[in-house]
Amino acid sequence: MTRHYAAYDVLPRILEGLKTAAVDPEHLTPDQLKAVDEFHIGGAEATARLLDQLGITAETRLLDIGSGIGGPARSIASRYGCKVTGIDLTPAYVEAATHLTKLCGLSDKVRFEVASATALPFDAARFDIATMLHVGMNIPDKAALFSEAARVLKPGGAFAVYEVMKVGAGELVYPVPWAETATLSALAEPDVYRNAAAAAGLKSLAETDRREVAITFFEQVQSAANSAAPAPLGLHLLMGPTVGEKVKNMVSAIKAGVIAPVEMIFTVPAD
Repeated sequence: MTRHYAAYDVLPRILEGLKTAAVDPEHLTPDQLKAVDEFHIGGAEATARLLDQLGITAETRLLDIGSGIGGPARSIASRYGCKVTGIDLTPAYVEAATHLTKLCGLSDKVRFEVASATALPFDAARFDIATMLHVGMNIPDKAALFSEAARVLKPGGAFAVYEVMKVGAGELVYPVPWAETATLSALAEPDVYRNAAAAAGLKSLAETDRREVAITFFEQVQSAANSAAPAPLGLHLLMGPTVGEKVKNMVSAIKAGVIAPVEMIFTVPAD
């Protein structure tokens, strides 16, 4: 799976994209990267919508599971002033995340390391909040994922996930953004997430299907793509030359009701 995400020389391509966009990398801001580093449906706006439900403060210690090249982690630290730790299984993404965070002047608040979501290298009850954005589709062992998230959260802590889930009948056509073939996909139904959370001792606080938000988002993306030349910064830098086919297949499945992005927020009981 790391090969799926590490195949396109991520960091050099992003730095070249910044140059093409006439962005000075020595004076970089998280907002200037959001076209490429908010690697999930709805982008930065979806991140903000989820975060606003979590009560994050400057004192919060947050873990971003599957942090990619660091977009959400940087957004969280910049917006709330809290400290964020990101973990990802892909070394090239961790390298890019660390370098881009340094360019944004956020290295004192955000750090990244290579690690597995199903074997987190942290002590118990270390974090107040954990987030996971479009990562579960690549993790077959949902039980271990939720068990580890619950273990590293403090009592009363929250685990917020925003995942593409199988919500209706029908087959998914591949490739899609998270997998070239069905054998590489760990797409699952909402019940799989709910059951894994319950087995880990987590309590459900909120759940929202974001299908309509996704449809509107992709209509806006398509409209912008039809009216302008390709942007120097975009998901093509992460997904390579088949980005168009991958996104088309995903959007078709969302419109058909086969899949949808779903928000779920769980908590570790304080008792």
